[in-house]
Amino acid sequence: MKKILVGFLLMSFFWTQFQSVTLASPRISQNTTQIATPIAVLDRLFTASSPEAELFDPSFLEQIPLANIDKIFGQIQQTLGNYQNVQETENGYLIVFEQGSVPAQISLNENGQIIYLFFQPPIGNSLSWTEILQQLEEFSGEIGFLVTKDGEAIAQLNRDRPLAVGSAFKLAVLAALQKEIIGENLAWDDVVKLDSQWQSLPSGILQDWQAGFPVTLHTLATLMISLSDNTATDALIFLLGREKVEAFSDRNQPFLTTREAFILKNPENQTFLQQYRDGDEKEKRQVLAAARSASLPNANLFTGNPIATDIEWFFTSRELCSLMAEVGDLPLMSVNPGIANPADWQTVAFKGGSEPGVLNFTTQLVDKTGSHYCLTLTWNDDKPLDEIRLLTIYTSAIAALSL
Repeated sequence: MKKILVGFLLMSFFWTQFQSVTLASPRISQNTTQIATPIAVLDRLFTASSPEAELFDPSFLEQIPLANIDKIFGQIQQTLGNYQNVQETENGYLIVFEQGSVPAQISLNENGQIIYLFFQPPIGNSLSWTEILQQLEEFSGEIGFLVTKDGEAIAQLNRDRPLAVGSAFKLAVLAALQKEIIGENLAWDDVVKLDSQWQSLPSGILQDWQAGFPVTLHTLATLMISLSDNTATDALIFLLGREKVEAFSDRNQPFLTTREAFILKNPENQTFLQQYRDGDEKEKRQVLAAARSASLPNANLFTGNPIATDIEWFFTSRELCSLMAEVGDLPLMSVNPGIANPADWQTVAFKGGSEPGVLNFTTQLVDKTGSHYCLTLTWNDDKPLDEIRLLTIYTSAIAALSL
């Protein structure tokens, strides 16, 4: 089966999967006989007023409509400015714009049409901290931003403002697990059997595994961080006990599992949701116990506009960097390096989080001298977010640290 993909690497994807570029030699369009190379096709994509259907294999467009592709291209150019050129690199191609660039991989069929198109996060041009902060202050909604070096702040904006952080909360679960392992109450190689009551919705893979399948705690933790596996996360919260995770966040009590969050957000469960909102901590826990047997909603429910964004996990930027300092040096934190280029750093640890209206990126970087940096950026709004715009600023901040 042909692998067909267009999109950006976000916090819940496995960001190391690339496909080799294949070249072909037929025409690009009916009006030209020039050789169809990846550079020529990419150039044509970004110089045309809008993407042309004839540049894509029909099977590509069956999975991704041209209107969706046009929207993505529009977002890129709106964020990065006018297109400049395409450059070949060791890992594919670099599409250069006025205000940044986008690494890309592309494959063509025997007719010179696109069968595979993959965009990595945009790389913003180098900016000063003042310029980065000025751009962030222009965002609608709420922003939290903090950059530290060996625990000392380099740049910040609302670093003590609690914001919804999506799956970045899983840093607290990992910190609680690590504490139990250090205390010799648990071990990384302890084996547990998957329980059906831990099943949640994607992201992840364990939701599709059969109950009773044996896994180690290390496997659960690695999947929770690298794939943001929700079922692995809920398994660890259950095995640790909710109170062990709550010890790492006084604000988030009761500390929700992902399954509980999905159930409360389901419009069919308005009674549970209202009772939870109105209750004190004891009453909230009673609601969660009562809602435990409710069915999970369809995952497609959470792909549109923000839904009940008060049902979330709330952390400040300072708290996220503190949690990253606790767990960032664990090898499993580097399985998915996220947005930073691992070749530029001694180690890279990453965890992000997102749902409609919520976006977070949190990264620990260790340079060649052993200095530790934390860079966390959170955006909350009551409408869908411009992820490309935030990614561009985040990569500009990483570039500023690299310099």
